[in-house]
Amino acid sequence: MTDNITGKVVIITGASSGMGEATARDLAAKGAKVALGARRTDRLDALVNEIKAAGGEAIAVATDVTKLEDVQNLVDTAKETFGTVDVIFNNAGLMPLSPLDSLRIDEWNQMIDVNMKGTLYGIAAVLPIFKEQESGQVINVSSVYGHKTVATGAVYCATKHAVRSLSEGLRQEVKDYNVRVTVISPGAVNTELTQHITEEGLGDAVRDAVSRIGVPATTMADMVAFAISQPANVDVNEILFRPTVQPE
Repeated sequence: MTDNITGKVVIITGASSGMGEATARDLAAKGAKVALGARRTDRLDALVNEIKAAGGEAIAVATDVTKLEDVQNLVDTAKETFGTVDVIFNNAGLMPLSPLDSLRIDEWNQMIDVNMKGTLYGIAAVLPIFKEQESGQVINVSSVYGHKTVATGAVYCATKHAVRSLSEGLRQEVKDYNVRVTVISPGAVNTELTQHITEEGLGDAVRDAVSRIGVPATTMADMVAFAISQPANVDVNEILFRPTVQPE
């Protein structure tokens, strides 16, 4: 077991695959109680069964992060089941890259709804609990592209820049009631994220690059565990990581 993780109640969105799934497994193995949210409930249920079979504690809650009521239900269910909430990992995200002149406006809206509003809804759902108990931790996911802007990624980069800015504003507002705020910015990670790219030619190129250099999803799990495991008076505000060979 790991100090400052054992016994903590951690909510994870986007938990049915990739970085969310890896983090759920890792934290449960370290003694956390995990409440897992995603739309694919069959995968969530399988993950919960796996965690329980290994001796961990976990629940699954069908969650679409673009719906405030879904996110609120996830948080409420976690609190009702485990008695409290200590951490929320706002992990759900989309990355359908494309040039702006392709006018994939539906994809722009999806990114705004999931990457930005989904993060805000997670914050809104836990803040009353954290403020009342005067403790808690919000972990948000930005990206290397939250630190720079690239062609074909204008909207995605904008959403991830927004998550970084939101996280810093939140940190300043909640420090007085002892709440920690961490934003983690991954580079190339081997997950399903690149499957969202529908732009002809671009998707294959990005998937090929990530498959060659990407680090495993467990890398994110290690970063989340590090941030949570710090003493209560240490707030790891920002982590940026890449594969060593990633050029940008």
